Amino acid sequence: MAAGETQLYAKVSNKLKSRSASSLLDPLLAMGFPAHTALKALAATGRKTAEEACEWLHAHCHDPSLDDPIPQEYALFLCPTGSLLEKLQEFWRESRRQCAKNRAHEVFPHVTLCDFFTCEDQKVECLYEALKRAGDRALGSFPATVPLVLHSSISYLGFFINDSPADVIRGFAMAFATEASILADCIVKPCTKQLHLTLANKFYPHHQRTLEQLARSIQPGHSCQWTASLYSRDMRFVHYQTLKARFQYKPQNVDELTLSPGDFIFVDPTQQEEASEGWAIGTSQRTGCRGFLPENYTERASEADTWVRHRTYTFGLAMDLNSRKDGGTSGRRNGDSCPSPMSRSLSSSQVLQATIVRRSVLVVHHGERLDQIFGKSWLQQCSTPDGKFYRPDLNVPRSLPRRSNGIKDFENDPPLSSCGIFQSRLAGEALLDSGIRVTAVFASPALRCVQTAKHILEELKLERKLKIRVEPGIFEWMKWEASKTTPAFMTLEELKEANFNVDPEYRPAIPSSSLMPAESYEDYVDRCAVSMGRIIGSCPPDMGVILIVSHSSALDSCTRPLLGLPPRECGDFAQLVRKIPSLGMCFCEENKEQGQWELVNPPVKTLTHGSNSAFNWRNWISAS
Repeated sequence: MAAGETQLYAKVSNKLKSRSASSLLDPLLAMGFPAHTALKALAATGRKTAEEACEWLHAHCHDPSLDDPIPQEYALFLCPTGSLLEKLQEFWRESRRQCAKNRAHEVFPHVTLCDFFTCEDQKVECLYEALKRAGDRALGSFPATVPLVLHSSISYLGFFINDSPADVIRGFAMAFATEASILADCIVKPCTKQLHLTLANKFYPHHQRTLEQLARSIQPGHSCQWTASLYSRDMRFVHYQTLKARFQYKPQNVDELTLSPGDFIFVDPTQQEEASEGWAIGTSQRTGCRGFLPENYTERASEADTWVRHRTYTFGLAMDLNSRKDGGTSGRRNGDSCPSPMSRSLSSSQVLQATIVRRSVLVVHHGERLDQIFGKSWLQQCSTPDGKFYRPDLNVPRSLPRRSNGIKDFENDPPLSSCGIFQSRLAGEALLDSGIRVTAVFASPALRCVQTAKHILEELKLERKLKIRVEPGIFEWMKWEASKTTPAFMTLEELKEANFNVDPEYRPAIPSSSLMPAESYEDYVDRCAVSMGRIIGSCPPDMGVILIVSHSSALDSCTRPLLGLPPRECGDFAQLVRKIPSLGMCFCEENKEQGQWELVNPPVKTLTHGSNSAFNWRNWISAS
């Protein structure tokens, strides 16, 4: 060991006056790691175990910033536990599902006690002592029940803490700041403003009422022991976007990142000029290396997913931090699940039941179709005299998939327009942000429906994981089809050749040959009911969201059987479904407790846009 490192090690040991400090550092130094990088690894892993710090160092062997003196940023939060935490987490899930993601979903339920501050790696142990001293001082006066008062505004919803309990909590935060300054030479700014626990922040104003209704189910009197938790984060990536790898990726070039499922990657959206479409440049949290990565191998993650939890002080239990072994309370990087003594007592079956997502069905109307914009003669407008396809307008896609009978088969099976493709991707992007878990996808055999499903899955980063199950039974009511014969759909082989990930093993409830032009309304709704029975029956009972992409009529005919409702009158049905816009959605959720399905708010907002008529520049010149 170099002389300077020996002096640093001795200084740290004397400063901490704790056997636990050297017990973690000694094994790392014995392995030959320099003291400054060993301390950095301990701080980055929450000083849990020497083994975890050693793994961190081996993973970061090619990290160009390994020797840089960059400290972690720390913050202290007051976190609920017990049944109150369970209610808050339920609110988190429901608010995200019904009203989409807002800023509150980036972090776990908490009351902020101080701003983020830096602490040198060799002084982190002193922060733990500061937390214990401040906690011991506040323990006798900490309120048995913390009163929470609901407050709502046009862009904020949360609980406020008022009166003397707030004064006690602020006093605890002030004591921690003072102790941290003395013991760890840190400048800590304690929270002096209104103490609050945020439920929703920066949401759309029209969601305020729904969020308020969800919040009223949280009773502030729920049993709870409050825990002061110390977290850290990498200060370099505070304003970056966080991605999480979903699949393994082996680099094809030296400038690409290796990805393992669960890896977190920090991406700066403002520094992506060098990346090609579908790729990003990011820094791996696991290795510290920077490089290119395929975006479709990742999904969006929350800000706090990469935070490291260090030490806690639970009020009401008088838990002595010095009596714990290093790492006995920390190392969890996902603050969304702050464990409590109550949660540890749950049986494994209870934990499993708590993680099961309610089975849901999302029925989606396909995107804008070409004949909807260019009329019945759209194919003639897009064909050359020798029968080849060409693009006469920007709202016509660049190309069409190959069909065995040529371009004429598109006449009664039109594809999406360029805007229809954009609409589908926009909906898929919104579904990704909403956080729903799509686990199966079914589509009408109409090309426009299969296309819509494909683009939604691409935005959900599921196009390789989920196969589209083509179900003719959910095709449009045949009376509304222009063709006088059974539609000529693209075969599964043609769809696969056109790069659609369809499931060749799926056996539909209704074969295409059963679709007859003279179909009555009663036959149509019966067909949809049978198809929905097959769809639900083909999916395990603990599935998440079943995505069904079909026609406007399916939003009624595919949901009413689930809801146990009889078919509408034919005239009412026609009037209703013809008003459904592109990418309109209906969302049904299974209530197992009551043994029935319910119609609930879709997970994403509606898509509204105006018409854009054709423009002829010659008319402009002649008018001048």
